[in-house]
Amino acid sequence: MTDHDPIDLQDDVPEGPSKTRRKKDSDALQRLGAELVALSADRLKKVPLPDNLRDAVRDCQRFKMEARRRQLQYIGKLMRHIDPEPIQAMLDVFNGVSAEEIARQHRIERQRDRLLEDEAMLFELAEQHPGADLQRLRVLRRNALKERETQKPPRAYREIFRILREIDESTNDE
Repeated sequence: MTDHDPIDLQDDVPEGPSKTRRKKDSDALQRLGAELVALSADRLKKVPLPDNLRDAVRDCQRFKMEARRRQLQYIGKLMRHIDPEPIQAMLDVFNGVSAEEIARQHRIERQRDRLLEDEAMLFELAEQHPGADLQRLRVLRRNALKERETQKPPRAYREIFRILREIDESTNDE
């Protein structure tokens, strides 16, 4: 064999993701970290995170400008050592992307529509959720019906949904 003969380098190339693939994965984890930083404190508590990552996210929420950019890179680095799937699943729930969350939203919408059709739904709510503010729901129901008749913006209609969602969340937390 001479010095100019082509050498088969295939045996020397390590198997694994390319540099481009690693960079894309790293950027995706950093974007996921940025979504975590954008969460409120209440929602952040619900996300399954290791303590060091949770602390890094909280720190990043306080930082501005260049420090924030560096902290986001650090968060991305920390996320390389954990499974991002549970985090992404929880963010999907928060963003209403998961099938489970969409089904829950539809269930609450049906509940709201039944409440507007029949006031007896208030008694069902009272039985299922003894701590629910029925007086407030009764007033909102009346206001929503008036808004519908006068074709005003559906403020009370939306407020009923918000209250029913809070009731559902409190039931699921127990």
